[in-house]
Amino acid sequence: MINKYIRVFRPSKFQPLFQIAATAICISFATRLILLLTFGSQIHGSFLNVFTGLIIGLAFDLLISLFIILPFAIHICFTNNFIYTPKGKWIAIGGFAILLSIFLFTSIIPKDFNRDLYKGVIAYIVLRLIFFIFLYTRSLSFRFRWRTVVLKIFFFITIFLLVFNAVSEWFFWDEFSSRYNFIAVDYLIYTNEVVGNIQESYPIVSITIGVLIIALSIFLLIRKSIGLSVRCPLRFTKRILALAILITGIILLNIIIKPGWKNFSNNNYINEIAANGVYEFVQAFKNNKLDFYTYYQTLPDSTAFQILRQSLTDSNTSFVSSDIFNIEREVTYPGPEKKMNVVMISVESLSADFMQAFGSTKGITPFMDSLAQKGMFFTNLYASGTRTVRGLEALSLSIPPPPGQSIVKRPGNENLFSLGSVFKSKGYVTQYIYGGYGYFDNMNYFFGHNDYDVIDRTALSADEIHYANIWGVADEDLFSLALREMDSNYARNKPFFSQVMTVSNHRPFTYPDGRIDIPPTSQTRDGAVKYTDYSIGQFIKQASAKPWFSNTIFIIVADHCASSAGKQALPVTGYHIPMIIYSPENIAPQVITTLTAQIDIAPTLLGMLNFSYKTKFFGQDIFHTVPGKQRAFISTYQGLGFLKNDTLVVQSPVKIIKTYQPDFVTGDAKEIEDNPEITREAIAYYQAISWLIKNKKYGMLE
Repeated sequence: MINKYIRVFRPSKFQPLFQIAATAICISFATRLILLLTFGSQIHGSFLNVFTGLIIGLAFDLLISLFIILPFAIHICFTNNFIYTPKGKWIAIGGFAILLSIFLFTSIIPKDFNRDLYKGVIAYIVLRLIFFIFLYTRSLSFRFRWRTVVLKIFFFITIFLLVFNAVSEWFFWDEFSSRYNFIAVDYLIYTNEVVGNIQESYPIVSITIGVLIIALSIFLLIRKSIGLSVRCPLRFTKRILALAILITGIILLNIIIKPGWKNFSNNNYINEIAANGVYEFVQAFKNNKLDFYTYYQTLPDSTAFQILRQSLTDSNTSFVSSDIFNIEREVTYPGPEKKMNVVMISVESLSADFMQAFGSTKGITPFMDSLAQKGMFFTNLYASGTRTVRGLEALSLSIPPPPGQSIVKRPGNENLFSLGSVFKSKGYVTQYIYGGYGYFDNMNYFFGHNDYDVIDRTALSADEIHYANIWGVADEDLFSLALREMDSNYARNKPFFSQVMTVSNHRPFTYPDGRIDIPPTSQTRDGAVKYTDYSIGQFIKQASAKPWFSNTIFIIVADHCASSAGKQALPVTGYHIPMIIYSPENIAPQVITTLTAQIDIAPTLLGMLNFSYKTKFFGQDIFHTVPGKQRAFISTYQGLGFLKNDTLVVQSPVKIIKTYQPDFVTGDAKEIEDNPEITREAIAYYQAISWLIKNKKYGMLE
């Protein structure tokens, strides 16, 4: 009896499926080993942790391998020689005719069904019918050969993709120190920039040839079993039983295996080693939008807003309404307003530790190191997130980072209360100037619908561009464009607020030759940072000769760090960024050590200008904040960090909250006992912004 059922899985019929599954598992295991060997000095995992990670990873690998072989199992189940017999022929033709009738002569298909897809389905059915009739007129041996060739092609493509994915995971880890995550999903939308970046950054032809050789070698080992599978007869009942068992196994494993299994260690690197890249990609895709109320611990909404209002109360602010859910406030400063121009330079991926002031000995930021001694230098500032859109969100909207996708890229992000809206209400020209194409990351739409005029690389003619890569024009060309716009604003006698977003400090790290002592052919981060520093220096030098310079405040701040990876899921060192506020005739040199969040920059700037205005900002003017109220926000797309009094509260799905004492030098953190007061404040901030966005209450002032 046992042998009867074992024969269902006879190697001659199902051996190719077992081999593909085994190949997928082996490639995933090899990927883990290579990551461990390559990045071992970064990972620092104990033997027990690594071994446990490999075992947990095997479970993820098994589930993914079953998904991979499922299409082949369905093909084997429903394809046999019966359809080529006279009786089977008419059954097959009848089936094609029924499908064609459904699409042509019935009302089953919805009226709003995509017409191009509708035509495509009809064409596919007709072609399959014609091809089936063609095959029926051929000999049986020809049909076997054809089916074998088709299966071999798809098996080879599958093996190639498995190997190519493994190589891609290595490069992704090299860039982001993790498996595929939200960034990988996000980049799928911008295939032109991403593919171009890959082509400019890596020897893609050599890599592809190497992948082809490896995939071909594996394929040659299993090719014979594919032909045997095609020629081996097996009753339909046994084939359907095998398929049913496979589907049942997939369902059970999918229920048993939880995404959180990988998070077994306090070492985030080890957790990422345990993960499976394909599985993580799917999870990131599913969690693109994270509803705070579904995935995080909450307070009663009224309690959350009460805590928030208490936190936002300062000596120079007053709430305009007693409505607990209304955070609109009147901000007042004594004395006249300073109608100074403001230029905010958002620097791509500028980590604090690039600068000499934070311990760097590389000398890659000589201009900014010099400028830090001449302006207001912030040494205790933290970025909200790990992506440019998070930095832009914090700088323009002054809100904590909501879980999931940034507001910049969400639908319905128009007419929000923004820094641009405050400046525009004061009669300013407000501009967002970008060196790339503004459609990337939805920048054009977001800024264009929130009181900014968007100016991107399309404003430059070909002869004005000295160099460009896939991300945009070289920073020196961006600043030339910015100077031109600022001169135009001044000529019209209009004060201006211009936010300039750089792009050169981004892989492939290329820039014009002859500017700095690191050749662009090196394609290194150090070279890109030094070139951006050079470009900023040239811009400030040229701006100093302008008639509007003496009445202008320059802000140089990072959008995020170059890397936010570490043993901890949210290492504080991965969010530490510098900021310099420079206006030599108006601001005395000084060092600001106060804990500052990226969302505090907007209200602090407005306070320096002595502006009185109505606000919905979550940020605070750090120069008018009661001591002890300072806090910062750091986040991934799902990990929500709240930093206060040297305590870090991290909220994670599913309704998990942990409290840490972070090490601000190494980025490590020790889990400590919960501080109820800080935890409730952390929940309140993130819950309140989620409520306001969800209920469309963070709009323009009424």
